[in-house]
Amino acid sequence: MIVVSTFTLYPLSYFDSAFSLPFVTIARTVENSDMAELDLGELEAKIGYAFNDRTLLERALTHRSWAHEQVAPGEELEARRLHNEALEFVGDSVLGLAVADYLFQSTADATEGDLSRMKHRLVSTMMLARAARRLSLGNYLRIGRGEEKTGGRRKRALLADVVEAVIAAIYLDGGYKVASKFVHRLLSSELTEANPEDAAAADYKTMLQECVQATFHVTPTYNVVDMEGPPHRRTFHVEVVFADNSMSGAGATIKAAEMDAACRAIEQFNLTPQAQAAD
Repeated sequence: MIVVSTFTLYPLSYFDSAFSLPFVTIARTVENSDMAELDLGELEAKIGYAFNDRTLLERALTHRSWAHEQVAPGEELEARRLHNEALEFVGDSVLGLAVADYLFQSTADATEGDLSRMKHRLVSTMMLARAARRLSLGNYLRIGRGEEKTGGRRKRALLADVVEAVIAAIYLDGGYKVASKFVHRLLSSELTEANPEDAAAADYKTMLQECVQATFHVTPTYNVVDMEGPPHRRTFHVEVVFADNSMSGAGATIKAAEMDAACRAIEQFNLTPQAQAAD
């Protein structure tokens, strides 16, 4: 049985008061540190959607660091009305539903585990940040001075959050159908190339890498150590090495063998994904 997480999609009128804010002109930092007005029509052309209420897009592009610089100390509620964190919450659900529906329709023979792993990879910080860079979303962000100095426009987690907020803004302005189409355009190549084997391999390999980097401060490496069987029925043997540890795995492809080695290493050395919270 395929189980897809339940998402509550409220009528757009529900958000009228919660997401309303006055129109504010977005600005971006140019190389000489001067501020120049930015025409959001340029971004609308890139995302393929023209907003009826452009203030939703403005809020989606506003980081909490900027919002807190605009209000008096202690005015948390006022800052919350300006920044995009509530939109991220909505966008995360819309994104998850759009991806889950696409995978269910396009890979009907996949198991629940396959679908879950593919979805997890497609909505990961890495994938969303990559999509954000294709749209140059970092250039449109409204961020605080401190965040600007630390390279906030290039941070993966921040860019991934903005993608979710933009998805929410489109959903609230135009409805789920429009937002779903945007998700499909945004992740077009990733959705088309998604398959159970790659998702499984990336899942265990990513988990192992995060665990190893957090614990040993090194990156694991994979080496093919043996290959056996006729050409049409190969079995590959791969060894993953990190610090003074190693673990072997086997599979019908190199990717499958790497996945097996990573999975065995996680179990053998009782590793846990400590680094995930830091991303």
